[in-house]
Amino acid sequence: MRIAAQSAVVNRTEGAAAKSNGLEWLWQHLRDVPHPRLLDCGPARRATVEVLLRRGATLHVADLISPVERGDPALWDRSRKAPVFRTEELLAQIPPIPAASLSAIFCWQLLDLLPRDTLAAVVLHLYLCLEPNGVLFCLLHDPHLTCGVESHWWLESLAMMGRDGEGVKPFPHPALTNREMEGLIPTGSVKTFLTRSGWREFLAIK
Repeated sequence: MRIAAQSAVVNRTEGAAAKSNGLEWLWQHLRDVPHPRLLDCGPARRATVEVLLRRGATLHVADLISPVERGDPALWDRSRKAPVFRTEELLAQIPPIPAASLSAIFCWQLLDLLPRDTLAAVVLHLYLCLEPNGVLFCLLHDPHLTCGVESHWWLESLAMMGRDGEGVKPFPHPALTNREMEGLIPTGSVKTFLTRSGWREFLAIK
């Protein structure tokens, strides 16, 4: 497996792991793809790398979640009365990836953290990177789940997600509805799976 990374691989994989119906569906969907090309939008975990190595995948890593979570000043234009999020600055952190070349993208909880007026541009950019039948995999918090910004995720196995803590910091925006997510997807179909921990696994198929 080739790893094209813009962030260091994190060795620590402490925390709970749980079966994921969304991941199970994803790998069944990609069962005929011998060497999938993938993008991970969160901190790269060694467990994820090892799982994908066994699957014969090529992995690109661009940790978009960490700078958004910590409020990186480079992502905000504060020269105006109201701060403006620099969407292009965020997207510039994604490595050069040809259009229509990725089998799947792991967004994790990225869309829960971004300002609402940036979502259309971010989703479109990622969506255009997917090949036909490629999948955008997202985690979205349910309305009753008010905290959890600091949670980080990885692949414990192809069908299990690891998570290092529940997090106590509140989400910066109201929960996205399934209808709102569907409105962000240009074409294709979507699937949603609800987990026991209050997260929705949202998959958009190009």
